[in-house]
Formats: sequence, C-alpha cells, structure tokens
Amino acid sequence: MKRTTVTLGAALIAASALLSAPAAAQFAKPEDAVKYRKSVMTLMSAHVGRIAPVVRGDRPFNAAEVQANAALVETLATLPWSAYAPGTDKGDTRVKADIWSSPDKFKGYSEQLQKAAAALSAAARSGSLDQVKAAFGETGRTCKGCHDDFRKD
Repeated sequence: MKRTTVTLGAALIAASALLSAPAAAQFAKPEDAVKYRKSVMTLMSAHVGRIAPVVRGDRPFNAAEVQANAALVETLATLPWSAYAPGTDKGDTRVKADIWSSPDKFKGYSEQLQKAAAALSAAARSGSLDQVKAAFGETGRTCKGCHDDFRKD
C-alpha cells in the first residue's frame, strides 16, 4: 500500500510540473490530451465518490479517509485544464462545442473548482463533518454548473 501511495504521489507531482509547459508540448497527439483529461476526471470522480456516502450519512465518518480523498481531489482539480487546448475537440464525445467558443467561462469554472476543492480539503483537515458537508456541497455545485454548460450526458 505504501508503494502505491508513493507512486501515485510521484505521478501527481510530475503531472503538476507539466502544467507550466504549453499544451502542445505536453501531448504528442490531440487524442493524448483527450485521454489525459478523461483520466483525470475519472480519478477525481472516484475520490469525490468516496466522500459522497459519508456526507449523505450512508457510511461512518472516518476523518483520515475523507482527508486523504479530499487532498487528492484538490490536486486532481488542478490537472485537466491544459488538456482542453485548441485542436483537442475531436474524439471527446462528452464535450459540448460551447467549451471552445466560451473559453473565459470555462476557465472561470476551472478556477471555481480549484477553489472549491481546496476548501473541501481544508474542511477535511479540520476533522469536522459539518464543514466537510458544506464544502462538499459547494464542490458539487461547481462541478454541476460546468457539466450543465459544457458536458453532454
């Protein structure tokens, strides 16, 4: 288990370092960008999905587990945005065309999500389930807003 944690941590650090490079330098092909952003979103959804039953009261509150998952959500929330670069619209059947015509609005959602995920992580570190619930709700509203505007379901 420790090796997996170190490997995931190293991968997240390496991925974060790529954020400063231009999108074209990060991905050999547009399809690579699509795979990358889908992978990040899948991971983020998985870790949000581990917190959701705790917030709903379906699972007992384990502060350490919630904190670990929220920390990963915070990191993952910084990663997918560079993979939404011009020319990467092909092959992603879930993205609405509006994402390319409203880049400022999309960027606003990305910034909101990063702030909400940071607040969720801070709430988890507090050890207060009530704070986690409030921050989780805001994170979910941010995700929903972006999905409503830019994702096909």
